[in-house]
Amino acid sequence: MCSCFLLLALLALASASQLGVLAWRPWPHHFLSGSNSTATLSIGGGGGASSAAGLGESKKYEGSSEFVKLKYHMGPVLTGNITVHPIWYGAWTPAQKHIVRSFLRSISAPATPHPSVAAWWRTVRLYADQTGANVSAAVILGEERSDRRYSRGRSLSRLAIQSVIRDAVTAPRRPLPVNPRGSLYLVLTSSDVAVQDFCMQVCGFHYFTFPAIVGYTLPYAWVGNSATQCPGTCAYPFAVPPFAVGLRTAERPPNGDVGVDGMVSVVAHELAEMASNPLVNAWYAGEDPCFPTEIADLCEGIYGTGGGGAYTGQMLVDDHSGATYNMNGIGGSKFLVQWIWHPYLSYCSGPNALDHQ
Repeated sequence: MCSCFLLLALLALASASQLGVLAWRPWPHHFLSGSNSTATLSIGGGGGASSAAGLGESKKYEGSSEFVKLKYHMGPVLTGNITVHPIWYGAWTPAQKHIVRSFLRSISAPATPHPSVAAWWRTVRLYADQTGANVSAAVILGEERSDRRYSRGRSLSRLAIQSVIRDAVTAPRRPLPVNPRGSLYLVLTSSDVAVQDFCMQVCGFHYFTFPAIVGYTLPYAWVGNSATQCPGTCAYPFAVPPFAVGLRTAERPPNGDVGVDGMVSVVAHELAEMASNPLVNAWYAGEDPCFPTEIADLCEGIYGTGGGGAYTGQMLVDDHSGATYNMNGIGGSKFLVQWIWHPYLSYCSGPNALDHQ
C-alpha cells in the first residue's frame, strides 16, 4: 500500500498538470461538442436535440456509469469524525462565508426539514472500508484560515494549492490543526483568482498533499468561485453557457449569490469523494487511480428525479423567493446539491427523489 502511495506521488509530482483527481463540471457535459460524451446537443434550428441528449431525456445515471462499474480498491474511507477546515484564499465577504459554513454545518444536522442535506449525506455514509466500517455521520466545521493578501499570487497552479495548505498548517500564529486521519482541508479561491485548468477543465478537484511539500499526507480539495470567470460553466444551472441561451434559462440561486451557490454543489461533490476515496485507492470506477470515476462523478449534473443527459431533474422552487433548490439546511437555509451514486441501488440518489416522498 505504501509503495502505491509513493508511486502516485511521484507520478503526480512528475506531471503537475495532472495533479488532483480529474475532473468534473457541474453542467451537463452533453452541451459540449467534442467532449467525452457519446452524444452532442444540437442547438441549431430544425434539427433539435439528439435522441441521447434531449433536454427532456430521463435516466438514472450520467455518462459512462452504465459501462464502468464502481469498485472498492481496499483503501481507507473516512470512518472517524470528519473535520472540515476551510482556507479562504483571496477576497471573501462575510455573507459568502456564511453560505458555505451553513452548508457544512447542515451535513450533520438531522433535525432540518425534508429533504435535507443530512439525508443526502446518508447516501455517502453507505460506503464502507474492508472492515465494514462506514463513512462517518459526523462532519464538523473546524478551524478556518483566511489569506486576504493572496500570498501565493492571483494565479495558482495545481501544485501551488498544496503550498497554500502548507502555509495554513505551518503559520506562526494560529495554524490549522493537522490530523491526517479525520481532517479535510478545503481551499476556496475567490472570484478574482485564476487556477490552473479552472473553467476549461475543472471547477474543483481533490487529492492528498505530498509530505515533500506540506510535511504530511492530508486529504484536500480545491473549489473556485466562478462568478466572474465562467458562471455558465461552473455555476450551472444558476447561469448557463452562452451557446445554451434559448435552450435553458438560468435558475434563481437560493442564497442570492450565483458564484457561491454554484460552489456549494462543487464543495459537496468533492467532500463526498474525499470521504469515500481520500487517498484515491478506495471507491472509484476505472483502472487508473489518476483518472478515476468516483461516486459524485457518476451523477454529474443530476439534481432531481429524471436527471440525466442535459436535464437536471425535478427540483424545488421556494414559494417566497422563487429560488431553485433541492435540499434544506440549518436555520432555514436552502441549497442545490448534485446527487450521489447509491452503492446498493446502482443509480444516482438524493433526498428529494420523488420515490422518497
